[in-house]
Formats: sequence, structure tokens, C-alpha cells
Amino acid sequence: MKKSDVQRNKSQAGIEIGVYTFGDVIQDPLTRRAISPKQRLEEIVAAAKLADEAGLDVFGVGEHHRLDFAVSATPVVLGAIASVTKQIRLTSATTVLGSSDPVLVFEDYATLDLLSNGRAEIIAGRGAFVESFPLFGYDQADYEKLFSEKIDLLLQLNAKERITWNGSLRKPLVDVEIAPRPAQQALPIWVGVGGTQESAIRAGRLGTNMAMAILGGEFARFKPLVEVYREAGSRAGHDQEKLQIAVTSHGYIAKTSQQAMDEFYPYYANYYKHFMRRSGRDSNITFGDFEQLVGPDQGLFVGSPQQIIEKILRQHELFGHKRFIAQIDIGGLPYSKVAAAIELLAAEVAPVIRKETGYIHQ
Repeated sequence: MKKSDVQRNKSQAGIEIGVYTFGDVIQDPLTRRAISPKQRLEEIVAAAKLADEAGLDVFGVGEHHRLDFAVSATPVVLGAIASVTKQIRLTSATTVLGSSDPVLVFEDYATLDLLSNGRAEIIAGRGAFVESFPLFGYDQADYEKLFSEKIDLLLQLNAKERITWNGSLRKPLVDVEIAPRPAQQALPIWVGVGGTQESAIRAGRLGTNMAMAILGGEFARFKPLVEVYREAGSRAGHDQEKLQIAVTSHGYIAKTSQQAMDEFYPYYANYYKHFMRRSGRDSNITFGDFEQLVGPDQGLFVGSPQQIIEKILRQHELFGHKRFIAQIDIGGLPYSKVAAAIELLAAEVAPVIRKETGYIHQ
């Protein structure tokens, strides 16, 4: 058994803690200035290096293909991060699989896995943003069918050195070699799930891990997704212990609740307004709205270390999840505040969560 497999087996219990980014490039609402994509990418690498040195478990990088995001080539960014980190696991967050070539995705992440000494993972999703479909020549009418066919292919690529495969939306593969092979026995693959039971059932049926995006609202409403995921996995004959769940959320942490609220609100509201406007709607979040969104039973993780700890543990009672990762750096939030939040998450939240949930940190 490889060292990376031994480490993963030791950490089945409890919760891993991490952060992720989509690399949005948005004007700071306070200074009215926006940083360059180059600086944004440099700050993403710096944040990952800090998270690794501080002892967090996971760093994720998302994918978008438009000018208000700096990251379109996620494996390239993760490769740069691999070169400056030692322990932290590296994942996409997410790979829009329906508009990607699964063979290339597997080759990219297998290569990342070799370069990072067995730390690569993939979160594959259908994607809430669909700009990549026309960009790469795919018909959005095939949105669901594309993902279904490509996740099947990706899982086969991950399992075998040579495969023969046939689908309806790409040419068949006939006894082809799939190279390189990763350092791990197989790449951990998670299916990203927004709020549909169909997606959760598919993840369970396929036997993949499931990453739930809980970005707002009462988080208890996601419990049925966990139930149907585990039921589908059980019906398909998969080992329940191998059906791992992650929670991904927006969040921010500061020394006090009021500080966290005051510092994060302008950037969260800015992020919300920007993307509502990009989707053709003009909508704002008031501070009163924001206060409701960060309540103890709500999915937005903003507060003091103790508040974040309590919310993670409440979710763990509901979901029994293995991983929590937060998107902190949104809406033009300055790197200094991102760095301070990462340090607090690592120093004051992660150790308590590990102790309470029995996670063995490597």
C-alpha cells in the first residue's frame, strides 16, 4: 500500500478543514479598485502556501471562463500551488465536466498527483455557470447527457490503465492506454451537488464522494440529499464507509462576531450584486438580510472562531460529513483579510473540530 493511501485510511473519521477559491476579479467596494488577474493568481498561490504552512487539510481552486475570474486553467494553478506546498490536499472546485474532455482532465490531474506526491483530487460538477459550453463547442441542450456520459468515462479512466469505451457524444475509445497513472492508487473523485436529489442519487449510485454546495438558507434542508445519496450507494452495493461527504460554503472568520460581520458584509454584498447584475438582475443584500443569512442554522459561515466551530459541529450531527471547505476570498476582499481568516481557521477552529470529531491530522 502506498504512503498516500495509508494517510487517507487513517483519516476516515472526523472532519478535514480547508478553503477554496474561484479567483473572482471584482472591484473592491471600499477602495473602488480592482487588482489585476496576475496579482489575483499570485495571491491564490500565496493563500494556498499559507494554508499549507498553517496546517489546513485541503485547498480547492474553481474554474470559470470569463473576464471577471482569473482562473480558467485550474490544473495549471494547482500545479503552481503544488510546487510551494508540502502536505495540503489539492482539488478542483469544481471541474465543469460537461464541457471538458475527461481524458484530458484525468491526464492533467494524474500529472498533478505525481508532481504533488499524491495530493490531487477532482470535484466534478455540471456547473452553475455555463459559459464554457459554447466556448468549447458543446450544445447546452445536451447539458445533462454530457455530464452523465463524461462522469462514467472519467471513472473508468481512473480505474484502468487501458480502456475500451463507447458513448453517444464523442468517438469511442478502443483498447487505449491512459497515461500517466497517478501516484495514488486512484484519484479521489467527488461529484459536486447543488440542491437536486437527482445529482445526489447519481453520486451514490456511482460510488463517488459527494460535495454539497451549501451557500445559503437553512442547512437542514440538505439532509434529504445525504439520505438519498447513502441510500443509492447502498442499493448499488457500495461500502458506506467509502461514501464521503463534503460541505462547501461561503465564509469569513474574525476574532469577534461583530468584526467578522462588519468586515465581510461589504464584500459579500458586492459579490452578490455583481453576479446578479451579470445574470440580468439588479438585486442588493442589506445588512439586515446579511444578519439573517449568518444565523446559527443558516448556511453562510461568518463569525467568531467559536461560532464557526459550533456551526460546523451542528452540520456534522446532521450530515456526518468528512470535509468542510470555505470560500473566503470573494467580492474583492483584500488579501490581508483573507490571510488573517485562514490563520484563524487553522489555529482556532481546525484543532477543536479535529478533537471533537476524531480526525487524525497528518
